Order: sequence, then structure tokens, then C-alpha cells
Amino acid sequence: MSQKVANSSTPLSCHGASHTLIIGDCRDMNEIADNNIQLVVQSPPYFSAPHDYPNMFTSYEEYLSLLRDVAKELWRVVAEGRIVVLVIDDMLVDGVKYPIVADATRIYQAAGFRYRDRITWKKPDGYATRSRRSGVLVQNCYPMYYYPDNLLESILIFQKGRFDYKSVPEDIRQRSGKQLTEYLTKNGKWHLNLWEITNVLPNSRLEKGVAAFPHELADRLIRLYSYVNDTVLDCFTGSGTTMKAALELERNSVGIEVDINLLSTIRQKIESSTRAGTALKQLNVILRLNPHRPQQALAPMSSGESVRESTVGALPSSSYPTERGASQ
Repeated sequence: MSQKVANSSTPLSCHGASHTLIIGDCRDMNEIADNNIQLVVQSPPYFSAPHDYPNMFTSYEEYLSLLRDVAKELWRVVAEGRIVVLVIDDMLVDGVKYPIVADATRIYQAAGFRYRDRITWKKPDGYATRSRRSGVLVQNCYPMYYYPDNLLESILIFQKGRFDYKSVPEDIRQRSGKQLTEYLTKNGKWHLNLWEITNVLPNSRLEKGVAAFPHELADRLIRLYSYVNDTVLDCFTGSGTTMKAALELERNSVGIEVDINLLSTIRQKIESSTRAGTALKQLNVILRLNPHRPQQALAPMSSGESVRESTVGALPSSSYPTERGASQ
């Protein structure tokens, strides 16, 4: 398919499944209409992690400001009753421990979301060999030198209001329920608030230089908190894990990524999906106009891609008609 750049006032067309990647800052989600997202699965960058994002933020307050801006926009775009997932954890930087989980929880509550749950993601024990954290005690074997290696991350679950279960058509309920039942039958310990999932290995081909969460994590969250044909948003797309999982589970997806250099990686990951050949008819790419940066020509994906340059646009609505019923 040849590359096509649409006029900025032209709304994105959607026939069947819709998968849209926005190259831009997620603090601005003007392309997404109000109440149009059924699930958010996101993992913000670690605050000044020495190995992943050193010196990305000038201060902790700047980092919290990013979380506040995103939470405010998510309150606008997320549909009533729906879920926002935040994969995040406290950080130890230069001997100072930052209470990111507690601060993020307060930020999302202040934005209007209800704190629904907290799940702990445990990585394999072999993941953490002695690092600079625990290695301090080896080098200085005295009390007060101990900093434990961290195998855990927090999965924070927030909800916008109450969910109307009767708003979902019966055929969608059945298809989504079948997907979930098949998954739960094959996977144990899903009912616990401790999820033992192998992390992405450092030498993974498509995740080099990206602190990506594993496909299994995105897959499980999408099955548990969304229905077939829902739209799943990832505000920090990274390598595209959430978009790939959404595609494979018959959901629509929207990804927002500020780093245009990851576009090729996102394409490759989506194309590696077992369903990409038949399910992905078109990947819509919105390249936001930036007067301070020369626009880059984008080559289309082999499976089809339309490219548009835009400052403000609109994505198609995907919400269900509302019927009154039981609430969560």
C-alpha cells in the first residue's frame, strides 16, 4: 500500500479493527475524543533510573507533573466505568527512595479515578544477580549498608466511576468470556494479587534500550479488563507490546509515543503478531506537526499503513450504547 498523508482536518477512517499510533507527547491527547477509551495499559518511564533513563527529568516534581498531566487527560478520554492500569514502582536514585506508588495513587485519585486494586508483579528470582544495590553490602559488610535488589513492580488499577455490565452486547460478552475462560484454564495463580511473570530479557531483539514490560502482562490485563472490539490505549507505547497484544485479542488500539526513533520497532513488533496478516488491515500513524523539528518521511508497513500529519484530529468512537444495569 502506498503512503498516504491526510489533511489535518480529515478524521481517521476505520473499517473493522482500528490501530492508531500517535507520534507525540501523551500529555496532549487531542486526537482522542471524550469517553472513547475502554482500557488504558501504561508503564511510564522510570524516574531517573540509572540504567534506563538517566537525567530524563530535572527533578522529582517534574516527573510527578508528567503523571498529573497524563491522569488529567485520561480522565477525559476514558469511558465511564472503565479501567486505567499503571505499571510503576518506587525508585532508589543516588541513595534516595522516591515513593512513586503512593504519589501516583494520590495523583490519580485527585484526577477523579477510584483506586480499585493493587497487584504485585514478581520477576523470577534469577533476574536480579547482585547489583550495585546489594553489592554495597558485599563491599562493606557492616550494618546500615544494606539495599535489597528489587524483583517487584506494582500494577495499580484505577476505575472511572462504575461499570454498567448490561451495556455490553451479549455476543461480545460471549466472545470475550470464551477468550478469558481459555486463558484462565491454562494459567494458574491468576486469582492472586501476586503475579509471577518473566520479565523481558535485556538482550531481546525488539526491546534493546527500552524498559518494556512482557507480552504476558499486557495480554492478561487486556483479557481481564476489556471486551472484544474495545479500544485499548497505551500512553507510553515504547516497543509496542500493548498494541500487539490488543491486535491478537481482537481489540482496537491507540498508542502514543514521543520518540519517533521507536516507530520502526513498533512496526516490527506489530507485524510479528500471529494475526497481523489477516487482522491488521491498516495501521494509522499520526505524526504531529512540530515547527521546531523537520518532518520525516515515513515508509508504509508491508501490511498497509496510512500516515497523516496533524495537530488536532479525531479518532472514531468505539463506545457501546448505554443501558442501565448492575454496576461494579
